[in-house]
Amino acid sequence: MILAPAAPVPALAPGGLIGVVAPAGPAPLDEALAGRWLRERGYRLRVYPGVFQKRGYLAGSDAQRLRDLHDAFADPEVNLILCQRGGYGSPRLLDRIDFDLLRHNAKPFIGYSDLTAIHLGIARKAGFVSFHGPMLTGDLLKGRQPPTEASLRGLVTGQVRSGAVLNHPTAYPLTAVEHGISHGRLVGGNLAMIGSLMGTPWEIDTAGGILFIEDVNEPLYRIDRLLNHLRLAGKFEGLAGVLAGDFAGIEREPLDALLHEYFGPLGIPVLSGWRSGHCDPNLTLPLGALVRLDAEQKVVVLEQEVTR
Repeated sequence: MILAPAAPVPALAPGGLIGVVAPAGPAPLDEALAGRWLRERGYRLRVYPGVFQKRGYLAGSDAQRLRDLHDAFADPEVNLILCQRGGYGSPRLLDRIDFDLLRHNAKPFIGYSDLTAIHLGIARKAGFVSFHGPMLTGDLLKGRQPPTEASLRGLVTGQVRSGAVLNHPTAYPLTAVEHGISHGRLVGGNLAMIGSLMGTPWEIDTAGGILFIEDVNEPLYRIDRLLNHLRLAGKFEGLAGVLAGDFAGIEREPLDALLHEYFGPLGIPVLSGWRSGHCDPNLTLPLGALVRLDAEQKVVVLEQEVTR
C-alpha cells in the first residue's frame, strides 16, 4: 500500500515574508545579518519573540514557543516558516499544537533534528508537505556549501517539479546497500526523535512509505537499538524502501552493514549516504511527498508537486 500523498503548500514567491520561530532550543540571532542575508535573496524577515528568549536548554517557555508557532502559521503575511535551530523542545508542544490551524494555513515549514517531532505531527494531524531542511542560525547563516541553499530554494519556490531528480552532489558518493526501485511517501527524520515518539498519537506511520533517517553523535549500538525498536513496533512491515541520511560521528561501512542486517531480509531498496541532516551540505527533503527511490541509479525522483 502506498500512503496517500501529502497536500502541496503555497510556493514561496519573490518578495515573500519569512517568519523565524524557535520551537526547540535557543541560539543567538544576529537579526541585522539575517535580514540582510534574506534581502540579498529577495525576501523579507519577521522574527517571533521566542527566538530572543532563553530558558535553560529551551528557547523561551513552552507557552511562548507554542504561541510563536501558531502566530506564524496564522499570519497571512508570512509565506514560509523557518526554524532557528534544533536541540530539544519541540515534542513538549505536540499535545498543544492546533493542527487544524496549521492545516487551514498550510505553508512551507522548514527544520530538522528536534523539529522532526513537528514534522511527524504535521504528517499525522495536518496532512501537508513539510521540509526537512536547513535552519537559519545553524546552517544558512553559517555559509554552508551552495547545494544547501539551492536544494531548499528549489523545492519551496516550485522550481523543482514532479518528475525531477532531487539533486545530490557527486562529491559525496551514495551506496546502494540493497538494490531495487520502489515508490512511496517519504516519511521520517531524526531517528532518535522518531523512536522517542513511539506509542504516542504522533508516532511515525511507515506503511507503504520510504523511510528517511538521520542522526548525530549516536554510537552504532544506539542506532541498532533504535532500529530494533522500530522493528519490534511493526514499523518495518509494509515498508517500501529506506533512504539513510547523514549519521554524523558514525563511519559509513559499519552503518551500511547494520542497515543491511535490518533491511536486507525485507527485499526493499536501501540507499545510504544522502547528505541531509547534521552535515554540510544539508539537502532539503519534502516529507510527505510521493517519491521514487531508485537504488540502481542511486537517485530519488519527486513524483508529485510539493508546491502550488
